[in-house]
Amino acid sequence: MTDPLQLPLRDIHLPGEIPFWPPAPGWWILTALIVAATIAGWLLYRHKQMLKLSATRLAGVELRKIIGQYTTEKDPLMLLTQLSILLRRLSISLFPRTEVASLTGQAWLEFLDRKAALNSFATGVGRLLCEAPYRRKVTADEAELVLKHCQDWIEVVASGKAR
Repeated sequence: MTDPLQLPLRDIHLPGEIPFWPPAPGWWILTALIVAATIAGWLLYRHKQMLKLSATRLAGVELRKIIGQYTTEKDPLMLLTQLSILLRRLSISLFPRTEVASLTGQAWLEFLDRKAALNSFATGVGRLLCEAPYRRKVTADEAELVLKHCQDWIEVVASGKAR
């Protein structure tokens, strides 16, 4: 038998270092997923902003119709009813439905105050939004003051300063 020391064997050769570039396919996939997720998040954010803008724009159009109808009919109760409906529809469009849909009475008025940082609904003349259907008479001055507060609320919410 031959002497193992005499065999023409070479020493162990280690492979070269793994190069930094180009990265392995897994890194390309991870990078693509991160870019796709970032773009999807940005598109979702833009879509929500556009829906909010659209809802407030439509609320402005609806508010002008309500004011026009009020100037012709001079019915304060109708004005307050329409304003209440408009504020509820806009709130359901802009805020989570679970947060808004079930609110009534004092809780609804407090929600309006909290979202626009106003104190004109729960403790002020804005209470007429809930009380008007149960009152015998609502004056035009009271209804127009509530209208002003509703316009202010819509402007604050449309400007993005709502909480």
